[in-house]
Amino acid sequence: MRNCFLIFACTAGLTAQVKYDAIVQGPRADWLTYAGNYQGWRYSPLTQITAQNARMLTPQWVYHVPDARGLRSSPLVYDGVLYITNTNSIYAVDARTGRQIWQWADPRAKRQGVNRGSAILGNRVYLTTADNYLVALDRRSGGVVFSKKFADEGKGTTSTSAPLIVKDKVIVGSAGGDSGMRGFIAALSAEDGRELWRTYTVPAKGEPGAESWGDLIEWGGGAAWLSGTYDPELNSLFWTTGNPWPDFAGATRKGDNLYTCSLLSLDLDTGKMKWHFQFTPHDTHDWDAQSWPVLLDTEINGRPRKVVLHANRNGFFYALDRVTGEFLRATKLIDNVTWAKGIDDKGRPMEIPGQDPTPEGNWVCPSVKGATNWMGQSYSPLTGLLYVITLEQCGRYNMSSQTPKPMSNFSGGGATEEGGQVIVRALDPKTGKRVWEYPMTGAGRMWTGTVSTAGGVLFTGDDDGHFVALDAKSGKNLWHFNMGELSTASPITYSVDGKQYVAIASATAVFAFGLFEPAEPVTTPAITVVK
Repeated sequence: MRNCFLIFACTAGLTAQVKYDAIVQGPRADWLTYAGNYQGWRYSPLTQITAQNARMLTPQWVYHVPDARGLRSSPLVYDGVLYITNTNSIYAVDARTGRQIWQWADPRAKRQGVNRGSAILGNRVYLTTADNYLVALDRRSGGVVFSKKFADEGKGTTSTSAPLIVKDKVIVGSAGGDSGMRGFIAALSAEDGRELWRTYTVPAKGEPGAESWGDLIEWGGGAAWLSGTYDPELNSLFWTTGNPWPDFAGATRKGDNLYTCSLLSLDLDTGKMKWHFQFTPHDTHDWDAQSWPVLLDTEINGRPRKVVLHANRNGFFYALDRVTGEFLRATKLIDNVTWAKGIDDKGRPMEIPGQDPTPEGNWVCPSVKGATNWMGQSYSPLTGLLYVITLEQCGRYNMSSQTPKPMSNFSGGGATEEGGQVIVRALDPKTGKRVWEYPMTGAGRMWTGTVSTAGGVLFTGDDDGHFVALDAKSGKNLWHFNMGELSTASPITYSVDGKQYVAIASATAVFAFGLFEPAEPVTTPAITVVK
């Protein structure tokens, strides 16, 4: 279904095409990919909103997304139009006012699930549905260009991530690993949706790496439910993989369980794996690697390096050589890590015995939510810092004695968590050390990502439902606004008609903020009193 409410939606404002060169260039006035640029920086060169005037931010508009209950979508903006997704649906709104231009909802979809966003190229906007269709819509009208199925939901696979467009390819991942499925990353044609290549994240029996599994290898998990990053010079995609299945019962899958809980470097043209790095071999705590791989050229140990940075759910912050996959360094991301005493010179965790789940329950740090998670990180070339949402929390892990049954929502046990505190941490990529941190009040439930700007501001959400602006250099609180509900999405910033906006999805709506503009003074005409 689609509707057009504004005249300009069908004429001005929707006539230009999104060129690939603009995506490669990264954010300017528009915001064209989930992470802002291919490197995963979530950084904008806009400077109208600064650390000095951020206190003057005010709400500009609010758009309530139909039937939304827990939005996780990060909007895209092009030529004055903002695109926001919900389950099996997408909405185009005027980025100046928040008025709806058109909407599309899949009339066929029966499966529900979260959706993290869309992709855009030319005059098309792309999204995936929960039952694994890649849908291309005319961004001017919401009309369907094509709808192509790329996976079978009957085999446990669903889709939740924002697609990533690189050249003529739309890269999609797979979700559903906690119920037993075989994860994959696939490249589909941006022109017609046909499959160009597919790389599985769990090897088939007889393939290299299969020896690291048991009999349940075909249901091993390794879902790839978060978008990736891309290096044009190397022509390499960087994509993270999920946990093995069953999550908490490792006895049926003895070995490292390749290529779960890993970072994969893939050739864009063929999907061939160039290298892999596994952060948590034989994971039994549901610490998948679904956290952003951030690409950066920097100095490590006095030597210039092309690195990929990764803040992992297992509690450690990694630096790898993105050309070769060589392990360079790991430091503690959070203070309380009890399952390993550190990472050795080859990048393998030095595990502490007795930390696996048990029938009675084992208290381990970090909790099942992880030391961080999928929420957007941000790197600012202005400060040279990487900003990561972290969680100081422990939990109790239980193991089930039941026989694993694929496709039955069986995870092999369970986990609970107690207390905890969310902390925004600014990390120095060169050393892995913390420069500043911003502790939050609340119950340790916040999932809001970050975005940084050339104005020296870092935007995020706090654990009490506020949208927050921090000084990117010091972490000082500059401004906040209570949205009235928790956010589980990442903010963006864009500019229309010379005005900078910052937008974020709350649980049910999209909020846009900009600097306060005093109204024109009103001149009251003189009144003549007639006696």
